[in-house]
Parts: sequence; structure tokens; C-alpha cells
Amino acid sequence: MSTTISGWMMTEVKKPMQEQSYQIDAPAAGEALVQVAGCGVCHTDISFAYMGIQTRKELPLILGHEISGTVVDLGEGVDPSLKGKAVLIPAVLPCGECELCRAGHRRICRNQIMPGNDRHGGFASHVAVPARYLCRIKDEILADHELWQLSVVADAVTTPFQAAKLAELEKDELAICIGAGGIGIHGVQVAAGCGAKVIALDVDDNKLEMAKAAGAHTVINVGGLSSREVKAKVKEAAKEMSAPKFRWKIFETSGTKPGQETAYSLLNFGATMLVVGFTMDKVEVRLSNLMAFDARLIGTWGCDPTLYPEVLDWLATGRIKIKPYAEKHPLADINKVMDAAHEGKLSKRAVLIP
Repeated sequence: MSTTISGWMMTEVKKPMQEQSYQIDAPAAGEALVQVAGCGVCHTDISFAYMGIQTRKELPLILGHEISGTVVDLGEGVDPSLKGKAVLIPAVLPCGECELCRAGHRRICRNQIMPGNDRHGGFASHVAVPARYLCRIKDEILADHELWQLSVVADAVTTPFQAAKLAELEKDELAICIGAGGIGIHGVQVAAGCGAKVIALDVDDNKLEMAKAAGAHTVINVGGLSSREVKAKVKEAAKEMSAPKFRWKIFETSGTKPGQETAYSLLNFGATMLVVGFTMDKVEVRLSNLMAFDARLIGTWGCDPTLYPEVLDWLATGRIKIKPYAEKHPLADINKVMDAAHEGKLSKRAVLIP
């Protein structure tokens, strides 16, 4: 049985996306066809569309990797009980068979599939993906959320969740979240959910107010401040919060050069810095600080799909929330929404609805 898929193709950098349709036969062996309920607009999509970051598949390409939907067809070898189920599609789909996957390093699988990068993604009516790591959504979660809302879990929530795991963030430690918009607001929630004492830094007071509501104990507007001044304010806030003086956990989610420079300047003895946001801008740092402070610098790429069920458990118990931070837009408005996201005019995660 063939299916007509309607999607919005990126044909050139900085050019409007164009609606196009194409036919797909039954899913390939090991794959599933998912009817898209919603697809979130991520900074990565903006990087592809406006900043010239190259996709791994040549253009034209349908972007979008933050996807929720319903399984409507299955390829050979896929568990038939998956059909008709509401699922999250992990933003990064490892093969599960290679040396890296077998060793537990699924996030860096070299055979991985990222929708909207390696193949057509979720800014469409349907998307075909490997079925192995599709994450089923329990009825109790669907009873309290619309399926489109859950799309943001597939990157905006799971990526900072993975970062907290890598940082080994524990109760009463100090978590410093740099960038309180986008995935940053969920980074604040995750850190607070771990029981950490959370400081959020940003240059936007509105985002900082949202961070406070999301669980940040202290917020600091760092606009116009030098690195030295920022560190002094963070130290003062940490003291007032009775937070540890050392071994800070620093999460850089802004994906900006100033944000990364600020994050690195906050390293102290035993600190761990997680690079979660992405920018092509180069940052000049003194690597010897890592040696002198016996500190760690860790890069993060997506989230291991085996962690998705745990994230959904957090959502079910209210440790994290998504409703206040996502808003839906018709997929037909994709160019207007992408422009607004690129210009920083959106206060919530935009989810495009076919």
C-alpha cells in the first residue's frame, strides 16, 4: 500500500520552504510509517535553514526531528502491536547493532538516522523511520496531554535530561543553566527535578521569569556584564543559597558564543561543563583551566533513546512540565514560524501541526 506524504521542503539556504508531495510504498523492513501529530521547531532546524549548516542528506529535504505521532504502517520484522500506537520518535535513532551501540554508546552510532538530517523529517504529514527505538506513550500521559505537545520531549526535554545524566547531577549540588529559552527552560526543570540548587542566566528578563517559575532558585540577567562580574554574582548567589563553593555543574544551552564564553569562565575546582547548545562561532579559551581546576568539559549529542521512557515517567509524575512552554502553529505557516524563531521572537517552543 502506498501513501502520499505532503511536506515542506528546504530547497536552498535562506529560501522559503516549499510544499511538495511524494509517494512512499510500504515501509522498508525494520521501519515504521508514523502519521505526524506535531513537530517542534529546533535551533538545529534554524541552523540548517538560515546559517548554512549542511544536512547530511542533500537538499531538497524536509527538516524536523522533534516528532510525535501515531504508527500507521509497519515494515517486515516490526512488532505488529506497534501499529496504531502513539509514539515519540527519538531525535537520534541508532542502529542498535554496531560496535558502538553494543558498548552502550548509542548516541554516537555512526549508522544513526536523524530525521530532517539524514532523511526526510517531521515537517510533513507522515515520516518513515527505523522502528527499533520508537517510544510508546502510555495512556495516562495521553489523558493529560495532547499528542502534539509531547513532540517537544523528543529533543527539547530529553537532551538536557541526558546532559544531567552525563554531569552526574545530584541533590543539593549547584546547577548553573546558561540560556533560559528553548531547551534551556527544560534544563532548568530537569536540574530542579534532580534536587539541585539552580541558577539561571540569560539576557532576557522574560525568559528569566519563566525560568524562576520552572524551578530556578535564583536568576541573573547577565546583559552587559563582564565574565568577572558574572562569576562574582554567581558566587554571591551560591553563598546566599548555601550551595557548594566548588564542583559546580554548568549547562550551556544558549548555543551562542557569549554563552559558551560565560560558561567556560565559570569553571572552578572540580566543575563540570556541559555543551548542550550549538553554534558555528569559534570561542577562544585557555584549556589549561581544565587541568588547573581538575574540571571536565563534556559535549552532548541528543539523548540515548533508552532514556525516553524515564523522561516520560518524570512527565507523568509532574517532575517536569511541557504545557506552559509549547504552542501549536499550522504547518502551513512554517515559513512565518521559522522566520520568527530565527529572529528570536518566540517565547515558547513552536510545534507545527500538519
